[in-house]
Amino acid sequence: MKAKKGDWVQIHEVVLQPHERTANIPEDTKNVPLEMWVKGFLNHDANIGDTVEITTLTGRVVKGKLVEVNPTYTYGFGEFVPEILQIGITLRNILKEGDGRE
Repeated sequence: MKAKKGDWVQIHEVVLQPHERTANIPEDTKNVPLEMWVKGFLNHDANIGDTVEITTLTGRVVKGKLVEVNPTYTYGFGEFVPEILQIGITLRNILKEGDGRE
């Protein structure tokens, strides 16, 4: 995919390889690279996979591999936990009983 100068994009860069990481972190963390993903405006036309420079909303110029044009915000709060569904119901019942309301 072709991206044009000024497009809102996301880049990726490996900041530290596993052997470059400090010893003062958990073993499972130490065994993987430290990576960064940054969003910003593309400074020059490029293709996905190219090394590019972007300018972030705060004005920083950052270099990395172009991974997405017009990136979306995707996040979640994990798997559904049925017990959590009952917390609000149970709490409301407890509060109603506490002040004498039905």
